[in-house]
Amino acid sequence: MTKIEVDGHVAKVTLDRPDVRNAFNDEVIAEITRAFIDLGSQDDVRCIVLAAEGTAFCAGADLNWMRRMADYSREENLADAGKLAEMLRVIYECPKPTVARVQGDVYAGGMGLVACCDVAVSVDTAGFCLSEVKLGLIPATISPYVIRALGARASHRYFLTAERFSAHEAHRLGFVHEVVTVDQLDAKVDEITQALVKNSPNAVKVCKKLVQDVAYAEIGQPLISKTVEGIADIRSSTEGREGVSAFLGKRKPSWLA
Repeated sequence: MTKIEVDGHVAKVTLDRPDVRNAFNDEVIAEITRAFIDLGSQDDVRCIVLAAEGTAFCAGADLNWMRRMADYSREENLADAGKLAEMLRVIYECPKPTVARVQGDVYAGGMGLVACCDVAVSVDTAGFCLSEVKLGLIPATISPYVIRALGARASHRYFLTAERFSAHEAHRLGFVHEVVTVDQLDAKVDEITQALVKNSPNAVKVCKKLVQDVAYAEIGQPLISKTVEGIADIRSSTEGREGVSAFLGKRKPSWLA
């Protein structure tokens, strides 16, 4: 259901259910969660690409899974939704930078997958849709990530209307970072992953957490003190010292050796 490959310092997790437009069920959720936990703990992996096979990136929840959920009790629904929420959290908090390679349409829960990644690159033919309200549902578990990526104002519109919007609109709104033609997709993803793997692994890890901690925090003394501690800690770290030493010595740092 998912394929995992590691090439150099770049890992790739690929959704491989093209016959159902890469819709996820409980098995796929477990596989993705496990993959990002495992890859996130591997020292040789410096970034992770989330990709998919077929014409769609991810159509959200699998229909057969939804049929089973229709008969669930509230307690069973809580447990099931909890696993989906855990998968999203694991991707979002993965210590390695993550890149969504969007080669096709993204619907419902698939929007959460893209939103949880640090960088998103989409083909210009992809469509995006938060379709839950058409089914009498809401995009609850994905909302913390989608709202951060899409913005509150745009989320009001697309959560409520369930309109499909284009890759160019997703780019304008900041939901995806790059929009390219299909023949440019892999080159652009490679460009971004190579930029990531050239940087200090520890600094990238800490910097990712920095963005998450600072983005919605009130600017006050506690936050300022935390950022002061952050730069002091990274300056005195092994990689911090090595990076500055390499720069001053006009040589490559150890992580590029």
